[in-house]
Amino acid sequence: MKVTETIPEETIKIDASGIYYRELNARLRELAQNGARKIELHNVYGQRYIGTNLNRPVEVTIFGTPGNDLGAFMEGPRITVYGNAQDGCGNTMNDGEIIIHGHAGDVIGLSARGGKIFVRDSVGYRAGIHMKEYQDKKPILVIGGTAQDFLGEYMAGGTLVLLGLNREGHHKAKFVGTGMHGGVIYLRGNIESYQLGKEVGVAELGEADRELLARLVGEFAAHFGYNADEILKHKFIKLFPLSLRPYGRIYAH
Repeated sequence: MKVTETIPEETIKIDASGIYYRELNARLRELAQNGARKIELHNVYGQRYIGTNLNRPVEVTIFGTPGNDLGAFMEGPRITVYGNAQDGCGNTMNDGEIIIHGHAGDVIGLSARGGKIFVRDSVGYRAGIHMKEYQDKKPILVIGGTAQDFLGEYMAGGTLVLLGLNREGHHKAKFVGTGMHGGVIYLRGNIESYQLGKEVGVAELGEADRELLARLVGEFAAHFGYNADEILKHKFIKLFPLSLRPYGRIYAH
């Protein structure tokens, strides 16, 4: 592995070309534990589990395409990807930020328990599946493009924002919010009732919704160079769970 090491306050650069994912992740954890604050990974080509279980205030910048489960179980770091990300990004993450300057694959934000994920472009299937929250821990997932089917499936908490910037607010995903029993989805544009899970209600935004949305869209715009006011002037709707226990009758006598 080619590593350029300096004092922890400066950026440490790693050429990840051809490096096995276990070796790369071991080195990343070692640097973070030794006090590194800024690490750049160059020539990343599908290495999995980057940032898994990192719990230090370190900024990791990735140039390339990280593999599955980027930032899984992460608590505290900021990971910025200049490229696309594969499946499982932010799997069960607890805190921190993941910022993707490109697309992301399936099951992004799977069971996320906290932190923020921003994706400039679109995502695959089952984005935000089983996101959850506890007390002050509320995960955030903001997607600039659109999503495939089963968006927000079994969502139990947190906030998911779908902006549809690449489709002018026209979304084709079906089974949105299937099994949803917590949290909220803000969707820019319109969606037909047949595209929604039967557990989902639709409402206009209230004042608290607008304040939260303005803050999150402002963060998204700052990351990716958009005009937040231009995004916010379009119509948004709120998707919410109709029941906190949609399947309770199956198990209760």
